[in-house]
Amino acid sequence: MECVVQGIIETQYVEALEVLLQGLSGVPKERVRVHELCLKSGPNLGVVPSEVRLLCDLAQPTPSWSIRHVGGAMRGAGAEQISVLVRTIVESKASKNVLYYFYTLGYKLDHELLKIGFAFRFHRGAQITVTVTSANKMPRLYATDEATPVTPGIQLVEITAPAAADNYNDVVSAVTAFCEYLAP
Repeated sequence: MECVVQGIIETQYVEALEVLLQGLSGVPKERVRVHELCLKSGPNLGVVPSEVRLLCDLAQPTPSWSIRHVGGAMRGAGAEQISVLVRTIVESKASKNVLYYFYTLGYKLDHELLKIGFAFRFHRGAQITVTVTSANKMPRLYATDEATPVTPGIQLVEITAPAAADNYNDVVSAVTAFCEYLAP
């Protein structure tokens, strides 16, 4: 599972946020360039629809693929009192022919994005990752060089931290405390 807080920032303020994050984290930023394909299950795969995301990390010298399934948010009386989204997540490395595999299973491409930006990964009560990216759409499949922003002038800010059933309260506290530094 993971704890997540998401928000947006106008592009004109991204540089100031980067400086703030550099100071708070004390680590160098990492370049983010991820090609994301969202697949949805076909009608022959059961009654409950399923969605998986195939991610190709293009920032690495040799692009690497992973598959990610994001589950539903935590529910119940305790979930309403938490200011952070807690959800299940399963992620695994995959080979470059993973898309063909899911097509064979009956999944269909729903949409694809190219996320471009930067990230800071550091430990502050929990292993926290802050990612600032612009979402870009492609005119045709795999045309990452022709990507254009979906929302020009606005970027997505995500604060995530891995958690487990026995420590998610501590992780929620750490993420909440860190997010207070980023509040406007």
